[in-house]
Amino acid sequence: MTTGMNEKNPLFFARVVGFGLLLMALVALFANLFVIESFIIPGDAASTINNITDNEVLFRLAIVSFVIVLVLDVIVAWALYILMKRVNNNVALLAALFRLIYTAIFAAVIFNFLSVLQLVSEERYLALMETNQLHAQVMLLIDAFNNGWNIGLVFFGMHLLLIGYLVFKSGFMPKLLGILVMLAGLGYLIDSFAKIEMSNYSDFETIFVLIVAIPGAIGELALAIWLLVKGKKIPEMKY
Repeated sequence: MTTGMNEKNPLFFARVVGFGLLLMALVALFANLFVIESFIIPGDAASTINNITDNEVLFRLAIVSFVIVLVLDVIVAWALYILMKRVNNNVALLAALFRLIYTAIFAAVIFNFLSVLQLVSEERYLALMETNQLHAQVMLLIDAFNNGWNIGLVFFGMHLLLIGYLVFKSGFMPKLLGILVMLAGLGYLIDSFAKIEMSNYSDFETIFVLIVAIPGAIGELALAIWLLVKGKKIPEMKY
C-alpha cells in the first residue's frame, strides 16, 4: 500500500484538496463578507475610512486571511493537478496554470489594502493630503482591488471549467459533479465579463451575484465533500 505524498496514492491528495477548499471557504468568508464588505461603504469614503481606522486590527486580520487563502490556492492547484492528470495531463496542467495565474493576480491586488492602511494611519501621508484627496485615493485603491480581483476571477472561472470537464470525463467521479463544477466556472465568467462590459451592472448586481454565488457554492462545496468522502474511489496512477 502506498501512503503519504506518493503520486500513486490519490486519497492523500483528495483530502488535501477537500480540506483545502473547505478551509479556504471559511477563511475567505470571514475576510470578505464579515470584514471587507461590512467596512467598505460604496460612495461613502468617510464612513469607510472610519470603519477601517476604528477596527484596524480586524482589517489587518482580513488581509492576513486573504494571504492564507493564497497559500491554500497554490496547494489546492498542485494537489488537483496530481489528482486529475490521470484523466488528461495537458488539461490538468492548464487548469493548474489558470488557478495559479488567478492566485498571482489576487496577491497583487491585496497590496491595495495595505496601501489603504498606510494612507489612513501614517502621519507622513495624512499631513500631505487634504481630506478630499485622501478620500478619493482610498476609494481608488479599493476600486483597484475590486477591479483586479474581477479580472482574476476570469482565470478562476476557466480553472473550474477545466476541472469540471476532467471530473465529467474521469469515469470514476460522478458526471453530475463535473457539471456542477463547470456551472460554477461559467457563473464566475458571466459575472466577471458583465462587470467589464455593462456600465449599468449595479442595476442587475443581485441577479449576477446569484448566478455566481449559488452555482459556485454548490459546485465547489460538492467537489470538496466528494473528495473527502469518496476520494478513495480515485484509481492509482498507472505508469
